[in-house]
Amino acid sequence: MKLREFFSADAVELDLKASTKDEALRELVALLGLDDPSEAILVKMLRRRENLGSTGFGGGVAIPHCRSLVVKRLRVAFGRTQDGLVWDAVDGGPVRYCFLIVAPPLEVTNPQYLPVLGKIAQFCKDPATVDRLAGLETATEFLDLLEEKAT
Repeated sequence: MKLREFFSADAVELDLKASTKDEALRELVALLGLDDPSEAILVKMLRRRENLGSTGFGGGVAIPHCRSLVVKRLRVAFGRTQDGLVWDAVDGGPVRYCFLIVAPPLEVTNPQYLPVLGKIAQFCKDPATVDRLAGLETATEFLDLLEEKAT
């Protein structure tokens, strides 16, 4: 299983307009192309998850994630903001790179949620890889980086 398999260009936004964590969550959820009621439910669930503990991974990265009935399969998105957001990250720094993961409550036939979360964390552990996220100009370049790193 490779991360590249789960991402599509239409779920990548390299210029998030958000100035707050809540705005970023809304923009990331919008990348999934769900209907308005489903988007509202997901944003509420992600906020609730953030209240349990920040998904700010450190090094400028956040990995907001949850399980929800509004999706039938694992869905992912990536967003980048140039300015950085206050996210209560573990290192206290701003977040510029957000990887969203949403999965159905049960993945009996093909459990992917935790492995994908782990692969994203592994991808983001390399500071040189994270630094490369800053210079990306297109969604295709993001997808190519995922492929190159073969995580």
